[in-house]
Parts: sequence; C-alpha cells; structure tokens
Amino acid sequence: MMQADNQKLIEVRGLGKMFTLHNQGGIRLPVLRAIDFDASRGECLVLSGRSGTGKSTLLRCLYGNYLATEGTIRLRDTSMPDEPWVELSHAPEQRVLKLRRDVIGYVSQFLRAIPRVSALDVVAEPLQQRGTSHEEARIRAAALLDRLNLPRRLWELPPATFSGGEQQRVNIARGLIGGHPILLLDEPTASLDAENRAVVIALILEALAEGRALVGIFHDEAVRDAVATRLLPLQPATALA
Repeated sequence: MMQADNQKLIEVRGLGKMFTLHNQGGIRLPVLRAIDFDASRGECLVLSGRSGTGKSTLLRCLYGNYLATEGTIRLRDTSMPDEPWVELSHAPEQRVLKLRRDVIGYVSQFLRAIPRVSALDVVAEPLQQRGTSHEEARIRAAALLDRLNLPRRLWELPPATFSGGEQQRVNIARGLIGGHPILLLDEPTASLDAENRAVVIALILEALAEGRALVGIFHDEAVRDAVATRLLPLQPATALA
C-alpha cells in the first residue's frame, strides 16, 4: 500500500540513463530505462538484478553524480517547507550540494580517504558541516566507531592504510552519522566479517525506525533479507528496447 504523500521522500518517474562512449566512435550504451518508484520514510528499497542492470548507476543518479538522460528524480528536502521537492536533474550545483549536506547520505563501496585526516575526523565531518561543534562531532563519531568495532588505536590515524574492512567501517560510520533522511547504500557489508555485518544490520534497522528512507544494493542474501522492506528488480536496459 502506498504511504501518505507526506511520508514520501523520493519520487522517480521514467528514469533513463545513457552513456556515450566517445573513445569508441560515440557508441551510445543504455544502462537504465523507464525506471519508476517511490521511497517513503521507514522503507528500505533494495535494488535487485544481475550484474550489468544498472544498480550502482541508479544510486549515482539519485546522489546527483550522474545526470539522468530522461525522466525525473524528485527528492524531498524537509528543511525547506516552502519548496520541499527538488528535481535533481535541473537543480543548480549549490542546491545539489545542500541536498548532500542535509538530505542524502551515501555509503559507497570504497572510502575516498583524505590524506593526513584522522578516521575520527573523517567520520565527524558531516556533522560539523551541519553546525555541530568539533568536540561534539568527535564524541559522536567515536561512539559510532566503537560500535563498529574499529580499534581505538586507529581512530587518530588516516584511514588510507587501513584494511578494506576497516576502511569500510569508517565509510559506514561517515554515511550514517549525519542522520540524513535519505540514505543510499552500495554494498555496505561487502568487506565485513559476520560480527560487523550484524552491527551494520542493526544500524540500518535503527535508521528505518527513525523514519529514514533507504535505497541499497545488498548481494549478501542474509543481509538483504534482514533489512529489505521492498525489492526493485532491474532488467538490462537493452532488453527493454
């Protein structure tokens, strides 16, 4: 059953994405075509489909990294009551940056490590960008890293030299700490052991209970089954021609 409109945070209609391969004679490669969905507070919409169906591309479109070739992506900015809906494809750069600061959190598969910045400050940064004091942001970052079992000896070190699993825990903490109403998750548990996967599942379920809307990719069936409220199956765009 469709939830009330004031609970809806994402609205996608007729979304298509085409890439032009300029180094291959301008070949046009369709990746997404005719994608329609909504996502509301408390929902975890899991993208499903085999490799090559555009799951990661769809997340990048929702984050504004890729512009849609056709269709619309509308996101609700709850901090702007007079004009809450933003059409992402036509939004000016400053508006997209505000959405990323206040509305959309994104946990990618890989941490973009910042040289000479400690793991604690990498995690705390989204809170500081939204006005939280440096001290308070670090306290909250420490609590999240502790929960994710990142050894305390690593907190003040730059994460560039961490293992893949350690970097991913920093990445997850950074994505979750801001409390963004919309959260995009691209294989957040891929590099984690069973203990830390369980922690991430618990954090995701808490985010849903807080009324956040999640869209994610989870190839681990146990994780997917634990967090999904709904599946969005994707088909290869070429198969839809």
